Amino acid sequence: MKALLEAIGSLLLNLVAEFFGIIHLFIKTMEWILMGPFRKKPVSFKHITAQTVFGGVNSIIIVFFVCYAMGMVLAMQSAYLLEQYGALNMAAALVAVSMTREIGPVLGSLVIAGRVGAAITAELSTMKVTEQVEALETLALNPIRYLVAPRFLALLLMLPCLIILGDAAGILGGFTIGRLALDLKAGIYWDTTFSTLAMKDIMTGLLKSAVFSAIITMISCRTGLSTFGGAEGVGRSTTSAVVMSFIYIILADAILTYIFYFTGA
Repeated sequence: MKALLEAIGSLLLNLVAEFFGIIHLFIKTMEWILMGPFRKKPVSFKHITAQTVFGGVNSIIIVFFVCYAMGMVLAMQSAYLLEQYGALNMAAALVAVSMTREIGPVLGSLVIAGRVGAAITAELSTMKVTEQVEALETLALNPIRYLVAPRFLALLLMLPCLIILGDAAGILGGFTIGRLALDLKAGIYWDTTFSTLAMKDIMTGLLKSAVFSAIITMISCRTGLSTFGGAEGVGRSTTSAVVMSFIYIILADAILTYIFYFTGA
């Protein structure tokens, strides 16, 4: 029993330490983004563009098809219940609101955490164990400005765009099932969708995606830059970053949903 309590206590202490480490990195990153131009050391636009292409453009296909498939599944599952109450056409409303407020932002962010977050951690951890990060410092290049800030800005820009694409893909997937399996008229489906969907639903999802992008970048970069132990450490850090990103995304979604619910957003 004592060993179990010690293990739980150690885990909680590590989580708290990791949390404050992430907050510290976030503050330093924002400092460079906001104050860099005044120091005549702005974040490189070239690096931001490169990370935007890698983290955003190259992720379009996978986000689209994952959300499209989820929209199809959501339509089928909701139709199973709604048909019993004679409200089959409301499946369109359920798909639209669920995708824009919850499923789109969370699912899209999990996909990006697994694809982009893992790549960021692997790259930075490799640089760390091969002493490339120390080499940057020797050349008077701040690692946060050079490595972290461009990735943060790129994902902050691209993840909301990908989430909008994912929302549209999910609604389209629901429409596909509505037409092919549920025999819903196209006009009825789209009329129900647009009459139910409100701008606040879309904005809620976009705000969540912005928070999730910060979580993914900060966890991935901090884990990568604190790696040790050679090749084994790289693998360990990559796995840890993805798992931690998943956990923090789900926790942040629960907190934000709670806040939005009680504020009427």
